[in-house]
Amino acid sequence: MSEGQHGRLAAAPSLEAGDSLWQACVEQLAQDLPEQQFNTWIKPLAAQVTEDFSKVTLHVANRFKLDWIRAQYAGRISAVLEKLYGQPVQLELAITQRENSTRAYPTPSVVAANAPVAEPTDSEEDAASSAFKTRLNTALTFDSLVEGTANRMARAAAMHVAGTPGQLYNPLFIYGGVGLGKTHLVHAVGNRLLADRPQAKVLYIHAEQFVSDVVKAYQRKTFDEFKDKYHSLDLLLIDDVQFFANKDRTQEEFFNAFEALLAKKSHIVMTSDTYPKGLADIHERLISRFDSGLTVAIEPPELEMRVAILINKARQENAEMPEEVAFFVAKNVRSNVRELEGALRKILAYSRFNQKEISIALAREALRDLLSIQNRQIGVENIQKTVADYYKIKVADMYSKKRPASIARPRQIAMYLAKELTQKSLPEIGELFGGRDHTTVLHAVRKISAERQQLTELNQQLHVLEQTLKG
Repeated sequence: MSEGQHGRLAAAPSLEAGDSLWQACVEQLAQDLPEQQFNTWIKPLAAQVTEDFSKVTLHVANRFKLDWIRAQYAGRISAVLEKLYGQPVQLELAITQRENSTRAYPTPSVVAANAPVAEPTDSEEDAASSAFKTRLNTALTFDSLVEGTANRMARAAAMHVAGTPGQLYNPLFIYGGVGLGKTHLVHAVGNRLLADRPQAKVLYIHAEQFVSDVVKAYQRKTFDEFKDKYHSLDLLLIDDVQFFANKDRTQEEFFNAFEALLAKKSHIVMTSDTYPKGLADIHERLISRFDSGLTVAIEPPELEMRVAILINKARQENAEMPEEVAFFVAKNVRSNVRELEGALRKILAYSRFNQKEISIALAREALRDLLSIQNRQIGVENIQKTVADYYKIKVADMYSKKRPASIARPRQIAMYLAKELTQKSLPEIGELFGGRDHTTVLHAVRKISAERQQLTELNQQLHVLEQTLKG
């Protein structure tokens, strides 16, 4: 924050300004943290900000949550608050003693953010985890998911599962890169099923939590409880199954749960960063089970879908984003929905703190760091070198007139990525590929785009290249 902004805030402290400080902090943390971590630990926090902004007190439900937030997030929260306010802000964590208080404002038990961390007891940890029950985020529904070419098939399959669980597409395996909406989709399945069947036993869980539950079951010898929990579900939604890699005991227990659930016609929906046969260090019998239902991909969103997402998300934040601003942002942030949401939060926070209307000029200023990094990292030459290295050909082959498939194919892929990831026109790209005509580039872009929808292996290769180029 600039001195002018800081001076304006400090000159007229108010509850509203304090709320804005914490809200801006939350928006930044939502951008920085994985979605599951943010929704579990940061989003539920209630904050009190002193009038002079010298101290922020965060209220949590119990000691376990306090210790965990203190250990994992307090440093990051303090750093964000200091960056936003322009000087250090004291951070305190408070346990709200709801059950013992009859006052309008429950008496908090305050612990400094830098106080020693006590190990949570089993009962405290169990009490904290039991509060989640289904662990579903009720805001993530089919209605709040923007549909486009990139996710149409996956969304249709997910809606079918939610409407008729235990029948077709079991298991449903959804894969794609980071931040493309896989988690949103699985939560939507759970929320739709519970809307239709409120008594259904539904559980959303990240693969890392399943690993943790297996470890606890072995340590405490509570496998009967573990089986009761996982083998009795009507719908299991599990994120990022690639985290099972090299965890033999976890894979064994997941295989048992998988078989038990399918035997009772319960449904399983999984997500991963790659298609089943692309998973590394996972038992073959599990991979065959993953691949036995329906496997669908979610692609990076196309331009029109990115624009719709931005406008839709802005309205959810009670803000209006002009269409020309949405197009500007969508053209410059291409990789995934999470980055789009992060860019939107930056723009909204910048608009609020500077008390300015949202415009292209404001968006350009708010996103200057992101845009400079993107322009610096992704150029046609970088794409040519990355693709040449990946397919083990010479960079010079990108400009040559050679036409064997081993060279022509990577060259077409590089042209496709140049069109997708840079601002270059077709003639400009053609010139950088040995003076080729723009129609040659257009043919390559259309060909690779179409094949990406049909060929799983090509789609996976493109995901790898895109992630490599975006750093």
